[in-house]
Amino acid sequence: MMISASATIHSSAVVEDGATIGNNVSIGPFCLVGSKVTLEDGVVLKSHVAVTGRTSIGRNTAVFQGAVLGGEPQNVNYKGEETDLTIGADCTIREGVTMHTGMPDAGGRTTVGERSMFLASSHVAHDCHIGSDVILSNNVMLGGHVIVGDRVIMGGGAAVHQFCRIGHHAFIGGLAACSLDVIPFGMLNGNPGVLGGLNVIGMARAGMSKSEIHTVRRVFKMIFHGDGTIRANTAALQEEYGSVDILSDMFEFIGAESHRGLASAAKEKRA
Repeated sequence: MMISASATIHSSAVVEDGATIGNNVSIGPFCLVGSKVTLEDGVVLKSHVAVTGRTSIGRNTAVFQGAVLGGEPQNVNYKGEETDLTIGADCTIREGVTMHTGMPDAGGRTTVGERSMFLASSHVAHDCHIGSDVILSNNVMLGGHVIVGDRVIMGGGAAVHQFCRIGHHAFIGGLAACSLDVIPFGMLNGNPGVLGGLNVIGMARAGMSKSEIHTVRRVFKMIFHGDGTIRANTAALQEEYGSVDILSDMFEFIGAESHRGLASAAKEKRA
């Protein structure tokens, strides 16, 4: 066991032998920290938090009451193998959040970036890879193998099907059912989820200029509302816009192989 002398551990907490506890870590009442857990400097576990498995939590991350981090994957093929959960620095993990380690046949690792916020009762399943500056609102549910880009926001009660990809700066509306990939900057709402446009507010907050936003909107309309198929329209536009940095990720995202296919606009809107 490696416990910093500056760490504060409540008398009712259980820290198993082998855990690594960094400087100025605070472990509150009735918490459980497993033997293969690493809590980096400044981590705060409020109370009744369980951190198990081979889990690492980055510096200054705060975990609130009732969260369970590093639990076994909810997968019938899991046989007790040692797999990982890695959470970045400066995250906020609110009450009742659950995050699971990965499956050995899929890389064995679930990852969360920095400065992300997970509101009450949100769930991150095995083998998800979450970017930085992401917000999952209350009761958001991510199935296994979901990939979420940087600065994505998901409204309360949204559900994402396993193997979906959510591009950076996308917005998933409250109670939305996301069963297809959502392009970078995309805004998805409804059940089933429909791509209704772009997350313009999020783009502006991220520092994009009006000119950049107008360019992305123009290309979006040509891709999803043009005469050809989405992929054909994208291929044609790459010749003209392929050198525009702000669009390169979108073109790459659309052209990449996918388990789920691509979310698009409603048929009546496309007509």
